[in-house]
Amino acid sequence: MSDPTPTRFVVVGAGWRAEYFWRLGRSLDSLDCVGAVVRSPRPLDVATFSSLAQCVREARPDFVVTAVPWPVTPEVVRAAVEAGLPVLAETPPAPDLDGLHALWQDVGASGLVQVAEQYLLLPSHAARLALVRSGAIGTPTQVQVSSTHQYHALSLIRGYLGVGRVAATVRASSFVAPLVQPQDRDGWTHDGAAQPATTTIATFDFGEGRSGVYDFTDNQWHNQLRFRRILVRGTHGEVRDDEVIRLDGPQTVVRSPLVRRQTGYDLDLDGFDTDHLSCGSQVLYRNPYPGRRWNDEEIAIATLLEQMGSWVRGEGPPPYSLADGAHDHLLALAVDEALAAGGSVRTSDAPWSP
Repeated sequence: MSDPTPTRFVVVGAGWRAEYFWRLGRSLDSLDCVGAVVRSPRPLDVATFSSLAQCVREARPDFVVTAVPWPVTPEVVRAAVEAGLPVLAETPPAPDLDGLHALWQDVGASGLVQVAEQYLLLPSHAARLALVRSGAIGTPTQVQVSSTHQYHALSLIRGYLGVGRVAATVRASSFVAPLVQPQDRDGWTHDGAAQPATTTIATFDFGEGRSGVYDFTDNQWHNQLRFRRILVRGTHGEVRDDEVIRLDGPQTVVRSPLVRRQTGYDLDLDGFDTDHLSCGSQVLYRNPYPGRRWNDEEIAIATLLEQMGSWVRGEGPPPYSLADGAHDHLLALAVDEALAAGGSVRTSDAPWSP
């Protein structure tokens, strides 16, 4: 039996994020990146096209991935939908609340738009999420995230809590303090001087006893002087980073580590790779790409692309809806609104909410 024809996609954009999509997509048997749409011709590892219309005409992609600046994303999404193509829009799908509402009005009913929100697909988050959904800590009631920013953090908070696209009361404060920034996206800064850095802390009250805490410091993605902290509290225990404490029976409190089996250490000659994550005898997550030697971000993006391809072929559920991506950003924007107001704000009902 011959292998099925790979699902073809094109990336709009040519930056560092676009490179992730075409590099990983081309390495997967189920997908084929047929090119990139770029404004200025340049040599790339994939074929280039000057416009989406040209690409659709000549390369005949099955779906589109956007990797462009925030203000451009809605334009590309609308163009893809107008061409009748499913589209995976980079986060956020629009830069501000008016833009989110306008985009939803134009393409929300099309059923063609998904959002490239990959954080819950990272192996460590996927393992924690599987543990939470197993009922190990009972019903989740609060999630605290000090790891990533804005819509990504809200995706984690909503995902771990299992809350839908509901309104929330948001309170926020910010603080400035000196902090050394030894690394940024480009690598080592070679700067040992402390510079002012802003920390933003916000709380979200989703009602029915469900809440979230957002804690982010400038450049926290890259600054290894700041821990990434995740806390998921439930009625019968909580997950803290890579450890869970839970009620396991009458008068029995159990504390267990979440363990990543990583090959390539010491006399393990299989090569450096993530194998699986487990809690006791329960395997919570298995790397779907063994032998690739991919980091967690690469694993998550590859998983997202394959989910998109499966959905486009009618073989699987949608990866992350435009409604969810828009709601994550709506809540993130409410943090800025609460900071400006100097108090609390209540998010309004959104057209994409149930």
